[in-house]
Amino acid sequence: MDALIQLIFFLTLLTLGYVFGKIAEKKHYRSIIEREKQWMQIPTTSGRRVLGTDREVKRVQLATGSVVISVDYFKRILAGLRNIFGGNVQSYETLVDRARREAVLRMKESCPQADQIINLRLETASISKGNKNQIGSVEVLAYGTAVYLYPASTAATSP
Repeated sequence: MDALIQLIFFLTLLTLGYVFGKIAEKKHYRSIIEREKQWMQIPTTSGRRVLGTDREVKRVQLATGSVVISVDYFKRILAGLRNIFGGNVQSYETLVDRARREAVLRMKESCPQADQIINLRLETASISKGNKNQIGSVEVLAYGTAVYLYPASTAATSP
């Protein structure tokens, strides 16, 4: 009887983890999609050159954005099962996707007046929770060079 109660308790926690994790993930994705539409006007590239313009560069600055997203209980259990049987760990793929997109958005939000961002780089790190083989959270840092251009009508002239 005691084992049955423990099983029911475990399944209840598992179900709650799944439901609330899915709700939080969907809410975060909605926020990301809405903000990506808002910040679409700032072109971002991993290239090192200013994108197709004849306007002169007014100034540049480092732009950064970082995020730490925790793995929910249900995804941790799914990943543990996937480690036993092998294959893609899809439960972590959405976690990393959200973290990357959020970090890039935060980077763009750090330089709202920039004309473009070049030399975009992403750094990813896992934060272990006790056990070295178990991921507790994922940290993503996005950084690049924010480029500010002179307006087309008042472009600076070269000496």
